[in-house]
Amino acid sequence: MATTAPTGSPLSQPSLTHPPPPRKVTTVKALSESPGLSSIPSIYTFPKQTYHEPVSDTKEPIPTIDFSLLTSSHPGQRSKTIRELGKACRNWGFFMVTKHGVPERMMKAIIEVCREFFELPEEEKRGIGGKHVLDPIRFGTSFNESVDEILCWRDYVKIFQHPEFHSPKKPPSFREIALEYSKRVRLVAREIIRGISESLGLEKDYIDETLNLENGLQLIAANLYPPCPRPELAMGLPPHSDHGFLTLLIQNQIGGLQVQHKGKWVNIDPIPNSFLANIGDHIEILSNGKYKSVLHRAVVNNRDERISIAVPHGPALDAIVSPASKLVENVGNPPAYGAMKYKEYLELQQGTMLNGKSCLERIRNGD
Repeated sequence: MATTAPTGSPLSQPSLTHPPPPRKVTTVKALSESPGLSSIPSIYTFPKQTYHEPVSDTKEPIPTIDFSLLTSSHPGQRSKTIRELGKACRNWGFFMVTKHGVPERMMKAIIEVCREFFELPEEEKRGIGGKHVLDPIRFGTSFNESVDEILCWRDYVKIFQHPEFHSPKKPPSFREIALEYSKRVRLVAREIIRGISESLGLEKDYIDETLNLENGLQLIAANLYPPCPRPELAMGLPPHSDHGFLTLLIQNQIGGLQVQHKGKWVNIDPIPNSFLANIGDHIEILSNGKYKSVLHRAVVNNRDERISIAVPHGPALDAIVSPASKLVENVGNPPAYGAMKYKEYLELQQGTMLNGKSCLERIRNGD
């Protein structure tokens, strides 16, 4: 005969078991600078069959959008560029942005000051910011080191820039450089988002006004990928899509970004002084799947340190994103995605392990 554990006994309170203490993870920068490092710890080794598919040798160029034509006062030029923007979103989900008006000196300055940040002593970097995805300043390693089963060969700092501006205290020049850079980049992003809105057949300011881009989230995500002695085993970041509407990325002339296109991985080598733009999950939701966010990943090498600066732009944190009503009015085109507050989506995606587009799949409506 079964017996019931007395109330208050350890058997009746399994929920009180203590979780294992959090593991102490060193930064990849510190690990890569270990004397005589010729291999990598097993926790950085990704399963080969999952993440190391061959790279396509396609010569198909990634689309390029001339920003000066997107903002042209000549209606014909602007209309043609909006059509090209729509085609880029539909076919690639990624595109280069040239003639955007952000000075090259400013782009170089933000890369250099982020490099200076990563050069700070370990204890100083670890001492800044919080650990929650909505903390305005976060420094860490991998993607989410507290839950990642395999660690990424990457250190990062994420800093909210808008609607409230934040900056680490060091390096001293970070604040001024980041403030100027983020303002200029936000102007470019909002104009591209207006163009995307028009390309979908919506009003120019539909996304801007409906989802409160005036108070939309903008952050700087600076990534450091140190040289890796066994790059064929490690990953800078595994395949994933981005949250938000639009990410604008620059890097220090060292390649490493790969985009999934037509089922194959393609190396992306940005044009100097250009932005690499990609649409995020919330454009896929808003467009009801007409435009799809695209999987991309970061690979590493054994020679050069790569720094990339990604600046995602999303709606206001409390905005609820769902397919635009104009795009789902037809009976044959029901909403393919459920509505969700942007803040909740961000917590869901950024608070777990990086796993493709699994977060977006969770709000996809059934057939």
